[in-house]
Amino acid sequence: MRRFYALLPLPVLLAACSAAPEAGGQGNPVARDPVVARALNDPLMSDPDLSARNEANALLGFADQSALPLIPATTDSAQEAREAGRLELLDGGSIPPLPRPVDGRGPLSAPVATARDGLAALGAPANCLGALTEDFRWAADLPQAAVIMPYGMVVQAGGADTAGCGLRIIRYQTQAAPEDVLQYHYVRAGRAGLSPVRHAEGGDSIAGRADDGEALVVAVRKAAGGMTAVDLFYRSR
Repeated sequence: MRRFYALLPLPVLLAACSAAPEAGGQGNPVARDPVVARALNDPLMSDPDLSARNEANALLGFADQSALPLIPATTDSAQEAREAGRLELLDGGSIPPLPRPVDGRGPLSAPVATARDGLAALGAPANCLGALTEDFRWAADLPQAAVIMPYGMVVQAGGADTAGCGLRIIRYQTQAAPEDVLQYHYVRAGRAGLSPVRHAEGGDSIAGRADDGEALVVAVRKAAGGMTAVDLFYRSR
C-alpha cells in the first residue's frame, strides 16, 4: 500500500485570498482572530528558512510559542526516499534523466508561491481562487500526473472540483534531494503527456502542459533539517 504522511495542518494555503473583504463589507472572521492572525503573519510566510520557529501550532490550541517538530534528513534517509521513488517509477518503464534547465524564468515568479501564483502558473481562471478549499483529503485523491513522492510528508493540501476548476495544491516535504524530487515529477508529468520543462531562474521547478489544458507545476527548495520542501500545483483537463 502506498504511504504518505501528513504533518499538522497549517491553514495558510489560502492566506493570499483570505485578506479580501467578504460580501456585505465584513472581513473574514478568521483573520480577526488574534492567534490566527499571528500565525498567518509570522515571518515564515516570507522566509522559509525560519520554519524552525514558526507559530502555526498556536492555531491548534497547543502551548504558546510551540513550533512544528523538525524531522532531519540524513544521507541514509535521503537515499531511501530516492530509491523508493525510482522503484515506483520503474514499474512504468525506464527512467529518463532529468534535463538541464532551459533559459528564462519559469511560470512561478517566486520560490515560495501563493495559491494565486500557482493558479496563474497553471493558466486557471481567476475565479477558481474562491472555489479552493483546504483539506488533507485532496492529497489522497491525486491523479497519476500529480502523485507525490513515496514517504512524502504532506504539510498542506487544497483543491477544487467545480466546473472549470479541477485543481490540486499540495505542499509537502521529503528527505529526498531536490534533483531527485524534480526527476520524479518530471517523469510522471512526461508519462501523462504534459511535455515537462525544467526551469532554474526564480527557483528550481518543472512545468508541463497538455493541449487540453491539463497542467502541472512543481517547485522545490531546501527546508530546515536538510529536508526538501515541495509546492505542487495541478490543473485537470
